[in-house]
Amino acid sequence: MPTGGGLLCGASGLALLLAATATHFWLQRRAPGGTASLGLWHACLGGHCRPQPGTPALWEATRVLMLLSVLTAAAGLALGLSVVASAARRVRARVAGITLLLAGLLALLGLAVYTAGTLSLLGPARTAWRFSWSYILGWVAVVLISSAGLFHLCAAAKDPSPESSEVAGA
Repeated sequence: MPTGGGLLCGASGLALLLAATATHFWLQRRAPGGTASLGLWHACLGGHCRPQPGTPALWEATRVLMLLSVLTAAAGLALGLSVVASAARRVRARVAGITLLLAGLLALLGLAVYTAGTLSLLGPARTAWRFSWSYILGWVAVVLISSAGLFHLCAAAKDPSPESSEVAGA
């Protein structure tokens, strides 16, 4: 059962999702003291970063959704890797695909909540701020992780081996 495309997309997506969640360049603007940036965890001005004081509830929700997405993507990738060594390949590939699709959905929800919350919180000042590369990495990770899930589901559907069917060994 070829799941190489699913594993490659899953690993790349997980790496990008980790980078997006950990870095502080979700929003960026030019400021008198240098460049200002905001992330999920820190606010930075001129290279000096501090934990965000008084984080809005929508950004807290984004943090939770992104962390859940990272954990779910890691679990899906581990399941995808176990497909190679397992006798019940079809079942494991299907579960890996569903897990990776769930991870993509969680990240999508996190990014959507962040987008809507940020635009409403910044109000008229939003024209000074720009979504930056960490935020964009999150969107690319959604595409890669969701693609990995679809690849695993397609591989499970096309697996012709009799030992991978759900009735084998029953």
